[in-house]
Amino acid sequence: MCGRYGFGNPARLGTLPLGVDFPGLTPRFNVAPSQAVPLVLQDAAGRHGLMAKWGLVPFWADDPAIGNRLANARGDTVASKPSFRAAFKARRGIMPADLFYEWQLLAGQKVKQPWCIRLADDRPFGMAALWERWVPKADPAAEPLLSCCIITTEPNAIMGPIHDRMPVILQERDFDEWLDPGTPVGRAQQLVTPYDGPMRAYPVSTFVNAPRNDSWECADELRAG
Repeated sequence: MCGRYGFGNPARLGTLPLGVDFPGLTPRFNVAPSQAVPLVLQDAAGRHGLMAKWGLVPFWADDPAIGNRLANARGDTVASKPSFRAAFKARRGIMPADLFYEWQLLAGQKVKQPWCIRLADDRPFGMAALWERWVPKADPAAEPLLSCCIITTEPNAIMGPIHDRMPVILQERDFDEWLDPGTPVGRAQQLVTPYDGPMRAYPVSTFVNAPRNDSWECADELRAG
């Protein structure tokens, strides 16, 4: 799964070919599920950059608390699971970032080792996401809740020794096709693959374990001694 990520340099998110801006974003180094996150989506009205709640709330849900369990969607079942299949068909989004974290289980250790993962040049990237607008059945006139989740897939060579899942990082050339609601499900499924570009991973302090900690120290490399 992908349980934490960040955008330590939000100004650089605008260099991604997404066609939207996120003015006013401040650096985040430890974004956690249930928090508000930047999301790019495309619907009948065009392409938008909006803030959404991380944790997908399907349109059919009775209780938005279901989103607390749906921060990630597995790429191998996303097209068939009831919680995700409708969104995968026509409501695919992109969550921009420049780092994410994963926790490594070490033999004989009770505490997992956190790792920070970035692209090799620390440039920003777009994670494949799904989105929904949810309205309570009891109040159809209520303001819709916009929510989202990250799609995960098998690890690449960098991630393999750390964890058995990683977020789907889209190639920039595929952004438009991914966001287009008219892209066939079969083609969208072909884009759900491990990232094959250069990446780097390094251990960080367990300071990142607490969601209340959200500063550059979360992503600072842990050095021996």
